[in-house]
Parts: sequence; C-alpha cells; structure tokens
Amino acid sequence: GEEQKSFRRPSSAEVMPSQWEYQVGPCEGISMGDHLWVSRWILCRIAEEFNVVISFDPKPIPGDWNGAGCHTNISTVAMRKAGGYSHIEAAIEKMSKKHKEHIESYDPSGGADNARRLTGLHETASIDQFSSGVAHRGASIRIPRQVAADGYGYFEDRRPSSNADPYAVTDRIVRTICLGE
Repeated sequence: GEEQKSFRRPSSAEVMPSQWEYQVGPCEGISMGDHLWVSRWILCRIAEEFNVVISFDPKPIPGDWNGAGCHTNISTVAMRKAGGYSHIEAAIEKMSKKHKEHIESYDPSGGADNARRLTGLHETASIDQFSSGVAHRGASIRIPRQVAADGYGYFEDRRPSSNADPYAVTDRIVRTICLGE
C-alpha cells in the first residue's frame, strides 16, 4: 500500500563522515512532532548502549560536504487528489512569500544553525533565496518527479535543520499554507 512505500528505505548512509538519515512517518499533522521526538530519544538511548554520541547539529563537522537536514514532506487532502498539483503550486507560492519566517522557525537558533548548512552548495538552496523545482535537490522546495507526472501528491521542504523543533516546523507550515498567515 501507499504507507509501505514510505518505509522501503528507513535509514541510509549520507555524504558527511559518520552521517546517517532515517525516515519518520507518514504522520498526520502535529503527531509528526511526537513521532520525531520519540524517535530521537530512542536513537540516543540505543546509542548510549554502544558508547556512541549522537548529534543533531546541522553541520557538526565543518568541511566541504553536505550538512544534515530534517526534510519535511507536505501534503493536504486536496494535494493528494487528482488535479492536486495546482494546490501544491499554490502552497509553494505562499511559502515563497514567507521564506524569512520559515527560516527563522526551522532551527532553534532562529536560522543561525541553518546558515552553516544552507549555502547553495551540497544539494542545498541558499538561506537567503527561496527556490523550488521538480526533482531539484538544490532547491528550497523539491517536487518529486513522479508527483509532477501524476499531477498530484506532495512536496518536500528541504530547509528545516536536523535539530529543528518539529512542532515549530509544522506550526509555520500550517500557518502559511492553511491559515494564510
């Protein structure tokens, strides 16, 4: 089913030395925050058993490589139905007008942590400019190729930092695309 697709690759190695990613979800609304915080706690607790230190810092090791994000997949019921692509485009347009507010909400330091990661290099957009595109891993917002082909689905906000508060991320997204704030 559709839910199983999200769990095909629950974790994978990344570019930065000793960096791994894992997936949480699919989740509805604010429950995403609960799932992410509990998963972080479990990860840290298991790491303790092996004397491994976990860092959620978006750029824990300075260098010429990728940092760590908390890429967030976003959809509404309207986006997931036939013809939903127009709703995706409308949401992205709203987000483009609130870029600064999103950046400030997407890391606990109001954007300072993410400034080390969102450089415009290493599959990131610049922290200072909003961008979006189909299958564009260097954009602020990435629309999966299959979503563009199907005309409905979801999009990915690549700006949240790995140490983001998931409740703050969800709050900012809902305020922008659902409440028009």
